Order: sequence, then structure tokens, then C-alpha cells
Amino acid sequence: MKSTLTYSMAGVCLLALAAPMHVAAQTAPAVGVQAKPAAVEEVPAAPDVIVTARRRDEALRDVPASVNTVTAAQVSKLNLRNFTDVQALVPGLQLATLANGTGANALLRGIDFNINASGNNPTVEFYLNDAPIAAAVILQDQYDVSQVEVLRGPQGTLRGRASPSGAITVTTKQPDLNNYGGYADTTFNDIGTKNLQGGVNIPILPGVAAIRIAALHDDDEYDRVRPLVGSVDNRQPDQGVNSWRISALAEPTDWLKLSGMYERFDRKLYSYPQVESFNLENPAAAASPTEITANDRLSNLDGGLAIRQIYNIYNWRAELSHWGQRLIYQGEYYTQAIDGGESQDKANIFPGNDYNLETRSREKSQSHEVRLQNEERIAGLFDYVLGFFDYQNNMPSTLAQPTIVTLPAALGGGVTVVDTAITTPGHSHEQSYFGNLTGHFLDGKAELSGGLRYITYSDLNTITVNGTVLSSHANDDKKLIYSASAKYNFTRDLMVYFSTGTSFRPGINVIGDFSLTQSPLENSFLNLAPETSTSYEIGAKTALFDHRITFDLSAYHQTFDNYPYRVPGNGVYYVDTVASGSGGVQQQVNEFNFVSAVPVEVNGLEAQTSFRITHDWNVGLTASYSLGKIQKAAVPCTDLNGDGTPDVINTAPTLAQLQTATGANHISSCKVSQRSAFLPPFSATLQTDYTQPISDKLEAFGRGLVSFYGDSRNDPSNPYDDVSAYALVNVFTGIRDPNGRWTLTLFAKNLFDTTKVLSSTNPLFTAYQQVSVGAGGAITATGQSTSSSYVGISTTPPREIGLNLRVSFGSR
Repeated sequence: MKSTLTYSMAGVCLLALAAPMHVAAQTAPAVGVQAKPAAVEEVPAAPDVIVTARRRDEALRDVPASVNTVTAAQVSKLNLRNFTDVQALVPGLQLATLANGTGANALLRGIDFNINASGNNPTVEFYLNDAPIAAAVILQDQYDVSQVEVLRGPQGTLRGRASPSGAITVTTKQPDLNNYGGYADTTFNDIGTKNLQGGVNIPILPGVAAIRIAALHDDDEYDRVRPLVGSVDNRQPDQGVNSWRISALAEPTDWLKLSGMYERFDRKLYSYPQVESFNLENPAAAASPTEITANDRLSNLDGGLAIRQIYNIYNWRAELSHWGQRLIYQGEYYTQAIDGGESQDKANIFPGNDYNLETRSREKSQSHEVRLQNEERIAGLFDYVLGFFDYQNNMPSTLAQPTIVTLPAALGGGVTVVDTAITTPGHSHEQSYFGNLTGHFLDGKAELSGGLRYITYSDLNTITVNGTVLSSHANDDKKLIYSASAKYNFTRDLMVYFSTGTSFRPGINVIGDFSLTQSPLENSFLNLAPETSTSYEIGAKTALFDHRITFDLSAYHQTFDNYPYRVPGNGVYYVDTVASGSGGVQQQVNEFNFVSAVPVEVNGLEAQTSFRITHDWNVGLTASYSLGKIQKAAVPCTDLNGDGTPDVINTAPTLAQLQTATGANHISSCKVSQRSAFLPPFSATLQTDYTQPISDKLEAFGRGLVSFYGDSRNDPSNPYDDVSAYALVNVFTGIRDPNGRWTLTLFAKNLFDTTKVLSSTNPLFTAYQQVSVGAGGAITATGQSTSSSYVGISTTPPREIGLNLRVSFGSR
């Protein structure tokens, strides 16, 4: 039945997209009948997309930079329920959340950001209503969004914090001062999703003050990964989200504008990590007791992981305009309350028990920015921005790390746990002064722009284990960064530009290795120097046929010093010193994603084009190529044979093997030349949208979205996790009111049910302490590890077929 529905839906969409040819065929005259001159359809130019990439409203085609936009209309039309869905429209962008709920990652222009490697200093900075915010807060279910802008390349002299790869700005819908209105949006699909969202706009004092209230409820089965055997608590994967937001806007005079927003977001998740039999990747590996494929969407664990995330966001703004100038104050305060876990028995050697590393994080962040900029050009030539920025972050976390201990019969037998209490209080404070000046010359044909930002940054990060300080590191950095650009409009429809800029990220202290005895080499992979980078970009933007066709192309080159490269997968093996079951400490094998500061060189191309074929038919294509390379740099590795090259791992080493290979260092180091990020160098997105009027009160439509991802190499030391090229196809068809009062959409995402393994770990293993009683009753403990015949994987999302109904009135 599902297959029939899938192919029927594909046929409907293809018919809808073929409608222009059908209409054209109907215009052909009968044989022998003299044809009348056909009326030429006036196809209007595509409307300008307005962005705030340079902190003021301007048309996207006038911005000398590579920028992608996702509008409110696209979010609705393509049913983008979660913010990570945005990556389907922006080639080269990869968005993901961490399994334990403590953070999120964003990758752009060949450079990765991982919160465990970079802390709160990302390569891609996120902004909510013009204020910086953590990626984990943004990469959630989204609703009532006005526009998303993806700004590629170094940011920082104009906007908030310095970020080397780009920035992503999210603007929520603002209140309408004059009109009542609202909407309700519902989505149901065949894999258990129930998504309800809506908003209402209320003018309190028409023309002066208004509020907007929006809310979201979502209940779904997350990634649909289930336990191979019955769950110990009889639970299946489940995700529940409840959120609401209230926004206010007041313009009591023509020179004063005040706005504010409060949002509460509450997410509960119960999930299982997905696995696959290792012998499916490596035929030489032993067969699993039960073969598991990626299509099965199964986990080897019989206990799931529970996560709770609560975010409270306060965002406010004041604008004062006078004498052709504008003074803006932007403030924000938000809290993150996160409770999560991560299994310490990944191989499920001890079934029926939950041995989880429990994490409790309570983070508080605030930012303040004051800036002055012109509204009217100075001397008819210059635009400027001057400002001050302040950002503070308090990030205390507590962890309970279990050491699994097996007991001999003399001590009662069975399995017990020794818990280690870990606290990681942390604080950072950043301040900066910034300015930017843009000159417009030759009657607006030429533009020169330059900016500076002076940054002072300090932090203190401490790790305490069982009440004893394991490590404490402080940073105190100062840095001046710059940006410059030049553009020239050869014609109204052709603009070329060149830009350059530098960026900076403070040194980092990586959290996750809680060994009680850390070697100097181990420490060098945990505490890194500040990162700097320099970028060069050249591009062109053009339009043809009265702007019915647009085409943008850019090329860039960027170099990094001390880029924090984090080992992928589950990391590398190292000798870990833990509290033992005998009352002392003992060594055992462990695995962690250590980080090293390495030089990186990135080269890339980006292009996007749109074609308004007819009044009712649009096509758009966006493509990205980016390749980042690490050249001859020392990185943490597993090197049991001591040849200086990362080993291919088929099973976890014994403690004796690892001790012999690493000695007093506890970890190995290898010199490598490899990619800096693990995503396809080439990716592209094709969109099409066609509307067929049926009557003056009804329209039919068809839409298609194809996301293509080229070949990719993941972990260089894992020959089994390379990803071949693939494409995901989403199709939409339905009917709607021409005035937008209601829309009914039938959709299929991942239409052909493509299942692709996107990442794969080494074989999962469990480390534990084995207690024995010797002669004379002496109790000793030795570190042991057991490998599984399964590997952890991540895959493309399952196919979903669903129905969406959207109803709106008044101001939407």
C-alpha cells in the first residue's frame, strides 16, 4: 500500500511539473487553420530578496558576499519542521545535534565545529534576532520563523562574535502593528509524527503597539531506531517538544522603536544508538549473533538514553533614530538546562542494566551590543557602523561516570559500579569594539568597504574529580581582526567583488578525558592555543532577461593556524586511570575524541542560479565544492605497531597492548596529511515549484526538492566508513486558496527510501574492572575490555509520507 501511494504521489508531482508543456501543447492550431498571433506572456522578474547580512536592509544581489536565504515561505512550502532541515537547501552546510543532548555541530566551507572540541567558540556562529546564541538552542524544532540567512566566509567586524567559516542568522516573525491575524499549521505522517503549530497577531494600540504569540507541539518517534531485543523498561523511541513564544513591538514615535521576545522550549527524548554488523563492512570480521543492517534501524542496547532540554530565551532591542543616524541596543539572556546520558556499556556485555555517564548542565549566557550607524549617507558617499559588544557565559556541568566492576564469587559475584563525581565549572567573558566604513563612488557603481574589531577574551575552565582539581586552565587573549571588500557594477545586471578578512577563536580546553593521571602529550590534545585564519574570496552576481534568470558564483581560499581538529567516530584508544573496585585506582582501555591544533588550507567554489520560466514555474539550483586539508600535522591516533600511521582497528586493544604502544604517554601521536572535515566536498540542491490555476478560488501545485551529496571520505583510519554519492528526493503536491488563506499539501520526504550509512565507528567495546581475590585475601583489580561485533552508525532519515494543512487569516 505504501509503495503504491509513493509512486502515485510521484506521478502526481511529475504531472504537475509537466503542466507547462501540456498548456503549451494546447495552444497549437488545428491543421489548415490559420494561427492567430499568440499573446506573449509577461513574466515578471523574481522579487528581490532583502537580507541584513551587513546589518542594514539591502537586496541580496547587492551584497558582495556569498549568502543563502531560507524564507518563511520556503519553511512552510517544504515542511521544514526542524532547523537541521535547512541544510537540504544550503549545499556545503551540515547540521547535527549530539546524541547526549549537550550540544550541536555545524560544518561549513570544509571546516567542522564540535562543541566538545571548540566549546562555545564555533566556526559558524548562530544568531537569534540579531543576538548570538548556542547552536544547540537553534538546532531544534522550529516555528513562526521569518527568515534564515546563511552568511558564508569569515564574520566578525560587523556582527557579534568572530567566526571563521560563517554565520547563520534566524529572525522570528515580528508583530504587525496594524492588523489582526494568525495561522494554524498541522502535519501528520506515516511514521508517527504529530506536529501542531500556530500563531496569532494582536494590535494592542493600532499603529503603536502589538504582540504576537506563537506555539509548537510535536510528538514523534525521532529516528525510529529500536532495540534488537526487548527494552529493559519496555520503551520505544519517542520525542516530545512543547514550546511557546511571545513577541512585542512598540513604536510610540517615529524616532523610537522597542521590541522584545520571550521563548520557552522544552524537549524530552528517549532514543537508542543505531548499529550495524561489522562483517557487513569488513567481510573478514566475525559474524554477529544477529545480523543487523542499516535498513533494520536497530540498536544492540536494551536500554535507551533519556534526554531533557529546557531553554528560556529573553531577547530585547531598542532603536533611536534622529538626525539621519540610528542608535541600536540589542540584548539577550538565555539559560540551558540539559540532562542527558551516554552508555558506558556500548558493547552491551552486561545486558539488563543501564550503565550511563549522566550529564547535568546548567548554562547561562548574556550578550549586549550597542551600535551607531547612519540612516542617511554621509556626504552622499559613506555608510558607517560603530559599536561595542559584551558577551558572558557561565557553563557549570556535573557528571556521574560509572566504572563497571565484576566481582568474584568470594565477594558475592555479579556486577557493581564505582561512581566518579565530576564537576566542570566554567566561565568566559568577551568584549570587543568594532567599526566598519563603506564608500560608494562613481555614481554608485563602485564600493569600497573595510572594518576592524578589537577583541579581548578571558575564560577559566576547571575539572574536579571526586572533589580534587584534576586540571585548571585560564585564557587571556587579545586580537585585532579585519575585513575589506571591493565591488564594481559593470551594468545594472552584473556585479563583481573581492573580499578578504581574518578571524580568531580563543584557545580551548577540551572536556571528556577524566583520567586521574594525564601525561603531557595527553594534555597537549586537551588544551590548545588560539586559532587564527585569513580568507580571500572573489565573486560575481548577474541577472538576465529582466532578472528572470539570476546567477551567482564565488571562489575562496582560506588558511588556518591552530585549527582544533577533533578525531572522528568514537575517537582513539588511550590508557585511562580510574577508581577501581579494590578501593584504589587502576588503568583500563578507554576511547575519546581528542583534539589537536593543526594547520588547514581550504579551497572552494559556490554557485547558485534561479530561473523564473513562467509566471507560475520557478527552478533553482545551488551547488558547493569545498575541500579542506591538513598538511603534515601531529594528531592523536591509535598506533599499536608504532609506525607513526593511524592503525585500522578491527577490535579494541588489550590494556597490555595499549600500555606497550603508548608507554608513559598513555596515547599515541601520528603525523598525517588528510581532509579537515568529513563531508562530501561536492553537494548540490535542485528546487522547482509550479502552480496551476484551477479557478479563481483554487490552485493546484507541485514542488520538488533534490539534494545531492558527492562521494565522501570520513575517518581516514577507518577504511569501512567512506560514503558513496547519493541523492534524497522530496516531493510535494496539493491545492490551496490563491490568496493563501489555506493550503493542503501531500508530501513524501526521501521518496525512494534511500538508506545510506553516513558515519561508522570502530567496533563497539566495553571497558570494565575485574576484581579478584588472591592468596591471603588480597583484593586486586585489572582492566579488561570486550569488543562487540557491531559498529555504531548514523544514516539518512527514513522515508515519511504525510499531510500538512495550513489555515491563516489576516496578518500572518
